[in-house]
Amino acid sequence: MAIEIVLPGDLRFERLSRGQNARFPENSHDRASRIALCESSEDVAEALERFVHSGLRPTVRSGGHCYEDFVDNNPGGAIIDISLLNGTAPPAKGPKYRLGAGTTLGQAYADLYKRALVTIPGGTCGPVGAGGHISGGGYGLLSRLHGITPDWVTAVDIVTVDRAGKATIRRADKHNDADLLRACRGGGGGNFGIITNFYFDELPKAPSEVLRGSVSFDWEGMTEARFARILYLFGNYWETRGRDPETWGLFSIFNLAHQSSGHLGMSVSFTNPDGTVNDTRVVDEFLQMFDECKPVAQLSVHPAMAEHHPEPEHSGTEVCLAKHTLNKMRWSESNGRGGGGGMGPMSTSRHKYKSTFMKQGFSKEEAVCFYKHLTRTVPGVDLSRATVLADSFGGAVNRKQMLEETAAAQRDSVMKLQFITTWTDPAQDAGQSQWMRDLYTDLYRATGSKYDGTPFWGDRYEGCYINYPDSDMLQYSYWPQLYYGTGDVYPLLQSVKRKYDPNNIFHHAMSVRA
Repeated sequence: MAIEIVLPGDLRFERLSRGQNARFPENSHDRASRIALCESSEDVAEALERFVHSGLRPTVRSGGHCYEDFVDNNPGGAIIDISLLNGTAPPAKGPKYRLGAGTTLGQAYADLYKRALVTIPGGTCGPVGAGGHISGGGYGLLSRLHGITPDWVTAVDIVTVDRAGKATIRRADKHNDADLLRACRGGGGGNFGIITNFYFDELPKAPSEVLRGSVSFDWEGMTEARFARILYLFGNYWETRGRDPETWGLFSIFNLAHQSSGHLGMSVSFTNPDGTVNDTRVVDEFLQMFDECKPVAQLSVHPAMAEHHPEPEHSGTEVCLAKHTLNKMRWSESNGRGGGGGMGPMSTSRHKYKSTFMKQGFSKEEAVCFYKHLTRTVPGVDLSRATVLADSFGGAVNRKQMLEETAAAQRDSVMKLQFITTWTDPAQDAGQSQWMRDLYTDLYRATGSKYDGTPFWGDRYEGCYINYPDSDMLQYSYWPQLYYGTGDVYPLLQSVKRKYDPNNIFHHAMSVRA
């Protein structure tokens, strides 16, 4: 297919000019003037060079899930849409596995499973595009067992633009443009060029089966002391027992939902290192930790089909733990669904996000702060979809040798937090965002510290996650260190930026500064 340019007036333009966050573009004046649909590296290079010479700022979309306005707010510019670049067939001669950057995670899991019984340790949201997910350090249910996805990347095809405006397709690997390859393995999207393909010499074998479970807590009757105890049990497990390799197949997400939602929920996914669930002692031990909080234990094990995005269950509950269930299933059922790609119905949901890497479990002060804000109401603001997702982390992610091979600097954390608030009414934009800012700055208020209000790197924290960008962090002069650490990663990214994007063609509010 030749490049197709979608212009205003085309029935597709309205949908293709925006991604999944309905906050962007903020108004009609912020929209791009055109969208280029590309399905090959050659298409991308041609469109990119054409736009650069026409003076149009290019932004890039694979799946449309950028958390900030880095893609869709592009006044008069051009969006290069690579969602059609979604092939997974490996090259005839070269690396064993390939994912086009427009491949959705749902398609990636299904195709890799069918082709070779392998998988990537990627995320749980099927429609997310591989391009942004992998380049920014994508992780998921198997990351404690196998590391983050860029740990497995051995080469990329990437289109860069030289000082004269000429676009070049590069194959960056350990022999050619090795510095660029490292930058693309966790340094974030929209910085150096347009990645069109990811290559892998090896990938982890897909587990033959998994256990999926859920734990529910009712907000009704939840005291501050009980809430703090539950957080302590959860965080302390990952700080201590969770470091043992036999636990690395266990992944849990604690959904610290606002009180107005009615419930707190915890999802659990487990497979042994050998890919079976023949031995369930690890997951049994984890669930039994919470026995002190429940009056009656309820446990069921049965075959079931799992949704691709495992949200914690919100069923009728007792005061603390009312239910925990385990579903045993084949990996193909668990992570091989939702293979379709492309853009779905236009989203009406508006979102704001923040993030934190945690090197320790929750402190008492943190638990008190969470309880305060999760039970706080804001007049005229519906917080029923506000939450903090506390994901287990660490395990194989924390292999220190990967610091030298990737641009993902956080290799000491045991949990990763994602702060999310979601709403539909634009009139609530200010109130929703302010609630989250209040929680975040209160949580990380350290009297006398120059990093007050942020989870700066130290004994407790490892900063923020670039795949969950937060433009609020731009108020701090040290924001690059929040995302890339205090070591050599950001200086490396800056040198790569100068070398491969000398005219700063690829830029946004939080792009790498040369």
